[in-house]
Amino acid sequence: MPNPDIRTDDLRAALPHDVAQDLILARLTDPFGFLGLRAHADGFALNVFVPDADRCICLTGKKTRIEMAPVPFAPGLFCVLLPKDVPYQIEAQFGEAQWVFHDPYAFGSSLTADDLHYLGEGSMNRIWDVLGATPMSHEGVDGVRFAVWAPNAQRVAVVGDFNIWDSRRHGMRRLGQSGVWELFVPALKAGEVYKYAIRGADGRDLPLKADPIGFGSEHPPKTGSIVREIKTHDWADDAWMSTRAKAQNIDAPISIYEVNLASWKRADGNRPLSYIELADQLVDYAADMGFTHIELMPITEHPFDGSWGYQPIGMFAPTIRHGTPEEFRALVTAAHGKGLGVLLDWVPAHFPTDEHGLAQFDGTALYEHGDPREGFHQDWNTLIYNFGRIEVANYMRSNALYWLEEYHLDGLRVDAVASMLYRDYSRNDGEWVPNKDGGRENYEAIAFLQGVNTLVYGEVPGIMTVAEESTAFPRVSTPVDHGGLGFGFKWNMGWMNDTLRYMEEDPINRKYHHHLLTHSISYAYTENFVLPISHDEVVHGKGSMIDKMTGNAWEQFANLRAYYGFMWTHPGKKLLFMGQEFAQRKEWNHNQSLDWHLLDAPAHAGIQHLVRDLNKLYRSVPALHVNDTRPAGFGWIEGADVENSIYVYVRHGKAGDPRVVTILNMTPVERTGHRVGLPSGGYWREAINTDAEIYGGGGRGNLGGVQAQDIEWMGQAHSAELTLPPLSAVILIEGEET
Repeated sequence: MPNPDIRTDDLRAALPHDVAQDLILARLTDPFGFLGLRAHADGFALNVFVPDADRCICLTGKKTRIEMAPVPFAPGLFCVLLPKDVPYQIEAQFGEAQWVFHDPYAFGSSLTADDLHYLGEGSMNRIWDVLGATPMSHEGVDGVRFAVWAPNAQRVAVVGDFNIWDSRRHGMRRLGQSGVWELFVPALKAGEVYKYAIRGADGRDLPLKADPIGFGSEHPPKTGSIVREIKTHDWADDAWMSTRAKAQNIDAPISIYEVNLASWKRADGNRPLSYIELADQLVDYAADMGFTHIELMPITEHPFDGSWGYQPIGMFAPTIRHGTPEEFRALVTAAHGKGLGVLLDWVPAHFPTDEHGLAQFDGTALYEHGDPREGFHQDWNTLIYNFGRIEVANYMRSNALYWLEEYHLDGLRVDAVASMLYRDYSRNDGEWVPNKDGGRENYEAIAFLQGVNTLVYGEVPGIMTVAEESTAFPRVSTPVDHGGLGFGFKWNMGWMNDTLRYMEEDPINRKYHHHLLTHSISYAYTENFVLPISHDEVVHGKGSMIDKMTGNAWEQFANLRAYYGFMWTHPGKKLLFMGQEFAQRKEWNHNQSLDWHLLDAPAHAGIQHLVRDLNKLYRSVPALHVNDTRPAGFGWIEGADVENSIYVYVRHGKAGDPRVVTILNMTPVERTGHRVGLPSGGYWREAINTDAEIYGGGGRGNLGGVQAQDIEWMGQAHSAELTLPPLSAVILIEGEET
């Protein structure tokens, strides 16, 4: 029984002055050892800290009110001795106002020993269920649990509008040796802005930090994290989710529309469209154009517009520039409703040095390497993740899974893979650290990428991953259990570089560069390739696609039409950056809309019509996609007509599928009566002629098709005479007569 003679005054007098001073100076490292209700020899002692309060009253029942004593040497600290351990609330009075609240220090931890164990061993696949700001009911009270990994910090507090950014008020508890700090704050709800106030191991207070697992962020240039509820969306996309595996395998037609949401189209006043507006306008447009997928340039939260999202800080937050996480989910749902997959451009290679981000997060090189030869990216002035640290690798692996599970995204295009694979990437001798065997391969990053692919393919049926990898690193799209990196697909950067070089050549010189269109077939099946014409090809002085084409205006458009005909009939999945489908003239500018008014001009509208028809043909004709990744899918009929710059090739599908023959005339000379070998007799329909008037061409063609003759030519048993318009692609389909 408590001693009836003990008085609160005695309790107050016995409080340790040094601990109280640490509290009011925001230096207290173990607030749960001092605040809240604790066993006492004569009952239970309660300390609460409410700066600026005139009075504090402890409420232990409907009618029980116990006055708390202020502590003179620690302003804002109040104490009382209770006879027993009972639930309580605090009534704080500020003049005429009063506030009744649950004491954060009355609650135990909501994290389990298993949670901390899996975090520590790097096997917490869904790290967002444990760390971050999570709205929840805990011990019968609604609020938000904050949890953050900062193993080298002396002290961590959560601050925000809810506590007037006072780091003294909500100091967090450290959970053993896990490095995790946690606090449940009652009554908080989604929408609260917050950051972490961290004191480093050296006793230095760091700049306030955004949450590494924050589910939302303030509008830039503000940098606070925002509490978001991420578990409540009604997806209504079961039909898509149950069939997407078929739509995303190597046999499927995959044509990707790469988009920067901020500059695809803008509203009046040059305002970027919202996720809700994009769910209507972008989704309808991409579906009408016949694309199968939309690829979003990084929408993970980033502080600087000019980074286009490639220097992200909020890896778990869709950028607020277009709306809330719930509204982003609406965009994904709308895309799925139209049969479109949504891919995220994902950036695990590096992160920016902004002081509110991961850099020196707890006062040490925690997420990054300490040695700048390993941890600083010279090309982008960014920091490189230390994937040799299991917690860091786990953080990013889990992030990949997060987007696929919580936002129903259909895949990840992984940025800058080449920079991750090699320790000497873009470095001179002496500027990099060899691996343990003295070589240049980054074993830790390789293991990380393999781990990501193993995790996401194992946990989320039907997804796809795509590597932007520009070197000859082997087996990028080979499964991990067969010695590969485990990606589903790889960008074919060699094809892109060679073919664009060719298109920039004056046709009179193309015979000297004939190999630039043929070389890619020699390695076309070493990986599961995507043919990318991405944003990287239309920025930094590279001009637009139409401006890359040689010749006068008419020749430029003809060249571009022929190039797209070649691209859509070449083995490999397709990717085209926004605006290039209607021959955007200007180089891409992230600060303004595409030049949609160009569609008033027939030449631009014609390019758009061609891309729509190419997508339709690609999707509907199996020979153009089912063997994109197999040598059986392609054969040269004529690949050596150097003098005329003519190419003839056939695409094969499965047995019995109609074959497709493409003839490219890459000179501005019209060729009539030009005999071309064909793999079978009968009728061959002219499915697409890029010189058709509807595409902006001269209308020279083959009257809808040709009848093959039993005349051997180009090694084929049959042939036909064709009209080959200047700078054109003619695409014939076997056995189809209209």
